[in-house]
Amino acid sequence: MLSRKIYASLISILLFVCLLLMVLSAEAEKRLPARGQKGMVSTSHPLASETGIEILKQGGNAVDAAVAIAFVLGVVEQYSSGIGGGSLILIRLADTGEVLSVDARETAPRKSKRDMYLRDGKAMPSLSRTGVLAGGTPGTVAGLALILRKYGTMSLAETMEPSIRYAEDGFKLTQRHVNAIKSSRKKLEKFPESTKVYLPNDKLPEPGSLLVQHDLAASLKSIANNGPNAFYHGEIATKMVKFMEKNGGLITATDLALYQAKLRQPIHGTYHGYDVYSMPPPSSGGIHVIQILNILEDYDLSRTERYGAEFTHLLAEAMKLAFADRAHFLGDSDFVGVPINGLISKSYSDKQRSKINTDRVLDLEKHGNPLPYESENTTHFSVLDQDGNAVSITQTVNTSFGSGMIIEGTGIILNNEMDDFSAQPGVPNVYGLVGAEANSIEPQKRPLSSMSPTILVKEDQTFMVIGSPGGPRIITTVVQAIINVIDYGMDIQSAVDAPRIHHQWKPNKLRVEADYLVDTSTLLNLGHQIEQKGSWSLAHGITFEAKTGIIYGGADHRNQDSLAIGW
Repeated sequence: MLSRKIYASLISILLFVCLLLMVLSAEAEKRLPARGQKGMVSTSHPLASETGIEILKQGGNAVDAAVAIAFVLGVVEQYSSGIGGGSLILIRLADTGEVLSVDARETAPRKSKRDMYLRDGKAMPSLSRTGVLAGGTPGTVAGLALILRKYGTMSLAETMEPSIRYAEDGFKLTQRHVNAIKSSRKKLEKFPESTKVYLPNDKLPEPGSLLVQHDLAASLKSIANNGPNAFYHGEIATKMVKFMEKNGGLITATDLALYQAKLRQPIHGTYHGYDVYSMPPPSSGGIHVIQILNILEDYDLSRTERYGAEFTHLLAEAMKLAFADRAHFLGDSDFVGVPINGLISKSYSDKQRSKINTDRVLDLEKHGNPLPYESENTTHFSVLDQDGNAVSITQTVNTSFGSGMIIEGTGIILNNEMDDFSAQPGVPNVYGLVGAEANSIEPQKRPLSSMSPTILVKEDQTFMVIGSPGGPRIITTVVQAIINVIDYGMDIQSAVDAPRIHHQWKPNKLRVEADYLVDTSTLLNLGHQIEQKGSWSLAHGITFEAKTGIIYGGADHRNQDSLAIGW
């Protein structure tokens, strides 16, 4: 009979061999990035990626391609985005080096009230997540039209032709699309128009079946022919307002007429000599991507094991500090004072970093104080053209199929972005995020978002274009992709494929993807509460190698429909 020590040793060896085999298997299955020299697109659907690269081949620039991609995704991935939702857009212009952001986030209707989702003093989550009261005034059409007019080279009709074709002629449903319909079936079945489109004959469609959307095609044609006015002032607006009046909704003709996409100053920071640009409020993404990077910058991460306990602990603690600040300070900067400069200050990050202990978790009760440092289900895609123009866009209807409602006669899924407001301070939204008064509901206010389209620049050259869907996990996904490339030298495909962690302060849990191989016993001893999940977020990124002129694209393996195409 084997002694206990020998038995334990054999078990340890066996576990090590299993771990080694898993690592070797992962290396064998490693996917190579797409390559190109004239352009690159990375999106969450093959038809969108093919559309983008075709626009580039026709002579369009990155903005033209991005607009075409955005409209196509609103047809083939209506569960994630579309013209009934909102977008956050980041653009770098190669000729001037200027980086600019466009806020096409939804706004709260003018009839909105602070406590509109409270019943007997308690928040009723269903009211902000499903049905006619859940939707904010959509912004995507205004944002796409704005960037095309100012920075594109093609007409709206030219860029919209592919999306109209896929809506009118149909496209084959992927397994992922069918899965999205299946998971949202109960929500969709509440609304006749949604049932008619997505559950014909009250049955779940099969993968490979054709989805035709005639009403949506008509709406897209109207926009292509008449511009954004068709959506905000014309026939689409008329249908939307009629629907709202019939069903007790809040969006009025005035809400639509008043909507404007806004040019905003992007958030700018640095990380190891790279300039990092990302979205300003009402996105929290840019601020906290840079804040987390600032906290981590003084650690020599390259000397730590990529999936080791030390690295994981430091990363989780930095995330925790950032999300505590997010919960208190972040909101629409047009309505509340957000201490942006303080939050992204390296001096403030030095102070926050000093709270991190390497041998135990930080017991974080509340947010920090950046004020002394003050001075003056979603989709993402990335595009880089041969001139170096870069576009990073994250667009959404919030949760899968948004409110679940198709606006009668339009084919448009209405978002449920009102859930991104703090219906009641301290009460979590669908993503478990808590907020304070800064993110309370006010008419015309834009709800807080985690969308983080990001562009990195090195020596006046676009180096990296990155972003992801995934609610609060967007922020941590983007951070980890950047770290993977800069600190660990991964190519962009490996960087977006790599397993991830997430911590958002509340709930106090360290979430770890199932294939994230780490010594959990050490983390438990440090005081972490570990929750293992399957996988999350779908990063799409591009890197440019200045020495060779080669562009590399990475499309997240977590989505079987994701595709990067180079030219």
